[in-house]
Amino acid sequence: MSQAAIYARYSSDLQRDASIEDQVRQCRARIEAEGWTLAGVYSDHATSGASNLRPGYQKLLEDARSGAFDVVLAEALDRLSRDLEATASLYKQLTFAGVRLVTLSEGEVSDLHVGLKGTMNQMYLKDLAQKTRRGLEGRVRQGRSGGGLCYGYDVLKQLDGNGEPMRGGRAINPVESATVRRIFADFAAGSSPRAIAHRLNQEGVPGPRGRAWSDTTIRGHHTRRTGILHNDLYRGRLIWNKQRYVKDPTTAKRLARPNPPETWIIEEVPDLRIIDDALWQQVEDRLAAIRQSPMVEKSRAHRYWEKRRPVHLLTGLVHCGDCGGRYAAVGRDYLACSAARRQGTCGNRTSIRRRDVEALILDALRANLMHPDAVAAFVAEYHAELNRLAAEDGFGRERDTRELEKTARQLDGLIEAIADGLRAPGLQRKLDDLEARKTELERLLAAPVPTPVRFHPNLPQLYAERIAELHTALADPATRTEAITIMREMIDQVVMHPIENGFEIELVGDLAQMVAVAQARDGKNAASVGKASRSVKVVAGARNQLYLLVFARDLPLVRAR
Repeated sequence: MSQAAIYARYSSDLQRDASIEDQVRQCRARIEAEGWTLAGVYSDHATSGASNLRPGYQKLLEDARSGAFDVVLAEALDRLSRDLEATASLYKQLTFAGVRLVTLSEGEVSDLHVGLKGTMNQMYLKDLAQKTRRGLEGRVRQGRSGGGLCYGYDVLKQLDGNGEPMRGGRAINPVESATVRRIFADFAAGSSPRAIAHRLNQEGVPGPRGRAWSDTTIRGHHTRRTGILHNDLYRGRLIWNKQRYVKDPTTAKRLARPNPPETWIIEEVPDLRIIDDALWQQVEDRLAAIRQSPMVEKSRAHRYWEKRRPVHLLTGLVHCGDCGGRYAAVGRDYLACSAARRQGTCGNRTSIRRRDVEALILDALRANLMHPDAVAAFVAEYHAELNRLAAEDGFGRERDTRELEKTARQLDGLIEAIADGLRAPGLQRKLDDLEARKTELERLLAAPVPTPVRFHPNLPQLYAERIAELHTALADPATRTEAITIMREMIDQVVMHPIENGFEIELVGDLAQMVAVAQARDGKNAASVGKASRSVKVVAGARNQLYLLVFARDLPLVRAR
């Protein structure tokens, strides 16, 4: 009997949760009519079919690869995906896994369905985008917003003569507009965006979406016309189509691309003016002077944004112990709390050299993991993992053997019944399903049994060499990328707690777990390394993955018998 999984989805334009229930109900009826067994229901709510980064969809593919079912049933092919490439990829993956794809609209999906329906679904997406864009342009030409709400305005809920909602209406917010005028006046008077952000945050003035103010929120980007100081709506000009969005085929994320100014749609909206022409021009003149300054000109000529920035061991992982915010690069070699430097919402203004933090962590690892007890812990953990995998594999082969014997008996019974003249609806399909399952089980059982492994006789010495070579691996360009990638996977956070004349560094993640295991043998609570004013406070992570560090280099620690 076939195991069938149901997939249901409704897109954000439908905005109706009941659509999921309707799809599942109809698919259940089809499963009952076919005599299948329901293996599970997978769904995604308010999610576009143009994206495959959907939790339910990804779980469906994962379970299909693991053999959890042999049929996927959906209302229509466009419920699974509207992208032609993604539809073809889905069909290939399901076919490779031995899973049939069936929909209520198209029946059992074939190559022809994928080509024709996939093309039609993708054309629907393009047509929908064009119609949406046309509607937004019409709204903008009426002086109404094309989408989004910027700081300083409220949404107006209005109805037309037929009682239908009129979208895009905006009105000036008295409190926020006063803050906008203050920002323009302070900047024109010589204050920097960072200084303005600090003052607003100190006074408790909420920023856009209730967040803290930052210098980038105020300064924005000149070319893209973003940020408070570049927002043309504040001078009574509504500009639309400044940028377009394209999807990265690798990550499926939308990326903004600027449009040339001649394609912008510009409408005058004097009723939404917040800044007068004189103040606007003062700000524009100062912004232009900054852009034309020698330092900015030199930076722009260098085109630093096009150069790939190096990924360090702790990039994006260091957090402030006072406010919880991230540390950011300050200058070339230092790290500091970004909330303290850019927003003024944190009092931790102490910086630390990046390589000093890395050295402290590596020294703590090297000092604590060289002990023979650490090797014994590694051996025990590795043996336990090997035993678990061996037990799972043995159980799986035994189960598949029993199922193969049962399937063979069922096939023999059906063949004898057909030879005796038995004819019944669905008999041929049942025979085909059993034949396919038998073939799959024979393939699984024909795979070779994994070769037993044993530990290298010089394991303690090799282990010590790997730990001692941590600094070398991170410094060597040939191994740096691999070593950083492996170690970053074992670090969740590095929390910097400022203390008198230094920091206390809290390491959170699998590396911390490893150090904690090593420290437990000596009854230590923390590893003191480096200067007396700095220590490493170890916080154990959720998992113990000691072996990941050991396998960071080419020489294996196990070999086949």
